[in-house]
Order: sequence, then structure tokens, then C-alpha cells
Amino acid sequence: MIEPRWYSQPYPPEGASAAEGIRNQLGRPELDLLTILVRESAQNSWDARSASSSEAVDYRIDVTTVGPAHIGTWRDLLLAGAPTNTDDFPLRDTVKRGPVRLISVSDRGTRGLGGPTRANDAVGPDRDFVSFIRNIGEPRDTALGGGTYGFGKGIFYLLSRPGTILVHTRCRTDQGGFETRLIGCTLWKSHVAAEGGTKRRFTGRHWWGDTSGEVVEPLLGHEAETMAHRLGLRSFGPEETGTTVVVVDPFMDDLSPSDAADYLAETIAWHLWPKMISTETRGPAMRFSVTCDGVNHPVPDPRETAPLDMFVSAYEASTGPEGRNLECLRPKRHLGRLGLVKRIRPPLEPSRAARMLNIENLLHHVCLMRPAELVVTYRPGPKPPSENLAYAGVFRAAESMDEVYAKAEPPTHDAWNPQSLERPESTFVQSTFRRIDEAQDQLLSLGGNARTGARNVALGAASALFSGLVGGAWGIGGATAYTKPGNTTTRDGLRKVAERRKAPGRPAGASARDTVPEQIDGTTRDSWEARGGEGDITTATGGSAPRRRPRVAYVGDPYYDERDELTVLIQEFTLPVPGAQQVHIDLAVALPGFGGRETDPPIGALMPELVGWESEEGLLIASETCVIEGGESVWRAVVRPAPDTMTEIGVRVETAGDR
Repeated sequence: MIEPRWYSQPYPPEGASAAEGIRNQLGRPELDLLTILVRESAQNSWDARSASSSEAVDYRIDVTTVGPAHIGTWRDLLLAGAPTNTDDFPLRDTVKRGPVRLISVSDRGTRGLGGPTRANDAVGPDRDFVSFIRNIGEPRDTALGGGTYGFGKGIFYLLSRPGTILVHTRCRTDQGGFETRLIGCTLWKSHVAAEGGTKRRFTGRHWWGDTSGEVVEPLLGHEAETMAHRLGLRSFGPEETGTTVVVVDPFMDDLSPSDAADYLAETIAWHLWPKMISTETRGPAMRFSVTCDGVNHPVPDPRETAPLDMFVSAYEASTGPEGRNLECLRPKRHLGRLGLVKRIRPPLEPSRAARMLNIENLLHHVCLMRPAELVVTYRPGPKPPSENLAYAGVFRAAESMDEVYAKAEPPTHDAWNPQSLERPESTFVQSTFRRIDEAQDQLLSLGGNARTGARNVALGAASALFSGLVGGAWGIGGATAYTKPGNTTTRDGLRKVAERRKAPGRPAGASARDTVPEQIDGTTRDSWEARGGEGDITTATGGSAPRRRPRVAYVGDPYYDERDELTVLIQEFTLPVPGAQQVHIDLAVALPGFGGRETDPPIGALMPELVGWESEEGLLIASETCVIEGGESVWRAVVRPAPDTMTEIGVRVETAGDR
């Protein structure tokens, strides 16, 4: 039975890479280490998928603890032959302290780390083992793969406090059989140590395995399986291939193990959702799971999880007739396909994983991906005109352009940087961004054709986009109790929205006009107030003093509230022109994306209804019209929305007695 020991790499006469240089090759990424772990490890798993199988790749993350049953074995096995100076080899302190946390990243349905175990023997195409264990910076050999130069594997070492991982893999042999391999690796820092009575410099790279020969080798076959069992590692099935990488004592950003597992599960959904969805022609390309100490932490379903469901819709749009081809005009080149979708949605309550992507309360992003369909990044576009509006897009690069976009990526594969390319390749990436910007601008300039004067969108958020749409899930100029089929809108949930959406009270002495911003989409307040919906100034005959037409000034955004256990929509307004005036309500169901509206419901369908007009003192007048004295008082139009609709609210006003 081979007893594995550590081997520390000395500097050879011809020189070698120091561990510090290898660790720094990831640069200073904006993403946190756990996120990079998910992205890079899943990319490795996808690139290692078995070419002979159409089955989905199984990808799994387990957060575990080396408990009392195994910690003694870990000390005995993982300290054999280790450097004695803990500054040079901190794993020594890690295993001596007591229970050790682990994050194990496993894939099955992949080919494992096969090929020669020595770098000088890896002259053929099958060199997965030496590429992952021995070499740094090899160019990718997977057509349309996610990786490029293999720097991403450094995340395993960076995530480990002592810079140590264990690699347990099973692959096919040239003879058609199976071979299990087990090796340990540490990447820490270069140092000087005594060896044989003389001082010698070491690179800071260490391997744990069979040191009986001139080069440290992995444990193989039965010995690898036995040692993995002694360490408590997950075993392979009889005909199973794949790899497990065990990160020893990982940094978890001060998260508890359970919270870290939840974060990893959500991060998987945000960064790997294209691999989770089924299409008409295939099932999910990968299956994902996360556990913590044996307890499953579900990975969110992107089709059922907001706002990821919008990116799924955008992806499907990009592959269908609604998608558009993006082209570079000079030099002429097909860049890829873009899909965009828009929705009326409540403001996001961003999670930790969303914030890591700089996605806060508004969704206005395009997901960039190469043909491997692994998320590169979420590129922000112009913000929608209201917090209740959202749009999402997906751009998938053309296969013929994959090499260009791959070269534009940093080692962490989380951006496309045209400045890192020469022409014309930089032009292709810049043109991609311009075409996406143009499509977003076009999206923001389209929408329903709302009536002049209708309360379509909140003051300060005027735009033709979604004009007149109120609701979806929430509202602008009104809202609805809309939910997806099978979901329930709770009164508590609506009450919370009502509290968030109520317009703040005006300071003493302020007028309703003070609530109108100085500029709305580049239009000054005064000129906006002179346009439709705010009334005009007319001149009386005979040269007498001008008479001001009655007009409506909307106060803040509409919001949810309750009246006698009924969920309603409130739109506050004032009548700035003095004198008695009669107000009327115009309600309709808007048709998003079709530029239309319905005032006559189909048979059996519900329409929004006016509950009444509510004064500042809380007096409710339940009538279709109401005579109000113009001035500073704030009135409220109280509307009961029709479920599952988007409501358009308009308040009309005329001088009392004109009819």
C-alpha cells in the first residue's frame, strides 16, 4: 500500500513560475470568490462533457465538515512529508486546529482528468490531467468551449485559506477500462528552506501523492479509491466518470455554511440558467444541486424565478422570429442574435447574488453569452422610465465569431473588452455594443398609443414606453392585483407595496405644482404643464383677461391601498385652477406590446371600476363624477382594478356647469 507524501517543487536551473505569479493570474476580479468558483468550475465541467453521451452533465456543490470520524486520518495522511514552517505551508495549522470545512465541486457525465500524468508525455490531444494539475496557461482545445487559457482553475486555490485542494477523478483508459486518480495540490508562495543541510529555493507549488519515483504521481486505481474512502470523499459508480475538486478550508465571506450554500445555489441560477432550461428539441444541458452537511439547498428554477424568467423569455425570443440579427457593417460580419422582452414588474428586492452583478431594484440588462451559452455578464442599458417597468435581453454570439469574443475576455471570462483586441476584432465587439444600444433605444421608444391626458406614467417618468400600461404585476398610473397563474396576491403583500408606493406628503406651503420635477425627459416643468393632460391657457373674447382652462395635476405615483378590506388603486391629484370643476374617470385595460386598449370587456370579463372620489379628509363620494373646488387640496381617485389586467387611469376635468 502506497503511503502518499508531499513533494515541494524546487526551482530548477532553467527557472520556473512562482506560486505567487500563478495565483495572481486571475487579476483583481469584481466578482467575489464564491461566484468565480461557480462560473469557472461549471465552465470546466461543461468543457469536459463526454462526447459519447447525450446525457446532461451533473454538477454538484457540497459544503461539508471533516468531522471526528475522519479528522485524525486527515492529520496523519495530509501532514506526511509536509514542510515544517507553517508560513510556507499553512495546511499544517489547518488540519491541527480541528474540524475542517470543505467545499467539494463535483461533475459526473464528464470525461474526467485523463491522459498522461506527466507533462512531458502529454503530446497528444488527451491531456486533461496535466492541463489541470501540472501546466498553467494552455490554450483551449475544446471547440466552442467556455474556457480559454485555463487560468480560471486558480480560483480553487484562491478560495482555500491554505491554498490546498484534493482532486479525485475517474476517466477512461486507452484500453477502454476505467481508472481512478487521487492527488493533492497546494499553491502558496515561494520560499527558502533547508534541504540536505543546504538552503534551497522552492516555487511554492506542492503535490501530495506517490513520491516513490522521480516525479510525484497521483494514486491510481484501487489505492486511489481506498485513500479517497479513508478521507471521506464521494466515490464513483461502477461506470461513472467525472471529477471532484475538494477545496480545503474555504473563504465563505463570513457566511454561515448554510447561508453559503443558499448563496451558491442562487449564484448557479444567475450564472448558469441557460444550461438549466429545456427547449423544444432538448432537455436541460446540465443538472445542478447544492447541499450543506447532507441537507439539500434547492437551485432556483429560472423559469419560475423573477427576474430570471425574463432572461429565459429573451433567450427564447432570440431563437425565434422575434429575435434580430446583429451585424457589423464595416467590415461586414454577422455578430449574433439578440432577443429583448419588456414587462411591467414590481421593483426588485435584490439578493446578494443579484447585487454581485450590479443588478439592484431596476432590471435593464442584456445577458451576453458565447455559443457555449455560459453567462459572460449582464450589460446594463438605459434605465426604464419607472421602477415598475423592466426589460431584459440576451445576446448570443454567432459561432463564427466565438474566437473573437473569447479573446476579448479576461481570465475570469466575465466581460468583453474591445480595448484588448486589435482591429478589426475590436470593431466587431464595439459594433456589438452599438447594435445592442440601438435595439434598447428602439424598445424604449415603442409601446401602446395612450390617450392624451390619460394618467399613463408617473410624473418624472414620462415615456412612450409602456405608455398607458398600469399593472402587469404592479402599476404606473394605477395598478392591478395581477398574479401569475397559480400564485396568490396576499393582502399583506399589497399592504407592503402600498406603504412603499405612497407619495410622500408635501411640505407646508408647497403646492401640487412643486411635486412636478423641473425637467421630464428634457422638457421643462412649465412647458410640460402647458401640454395635454395639464390644460391650456385660453384668451377670452373682447380682449378681456385670459381665462385658464381647468386641468389636472397628478401627485406622485399611484399606489396600492385598502378600503373596507378591498384592495384598491389610488391616484392622487389636485385641480390647480380655482373654481368649481367636475371630474370624470376614464378607465381601460391596456394591451402591452400591441399598442391597444380595451374599454368594452369581452363577455364574462371584468373591467376596472371607480370606487369613488376621496377628499383629503377621507370623505368618499361614490359617484361617477364629482364637483370639486379647485385649489391646494389633494383628492384621490379610488379604483378597483380588474384581476389579471393592466389598468389605464385617466382623470378628466371641466368647469362645473359646462355641460
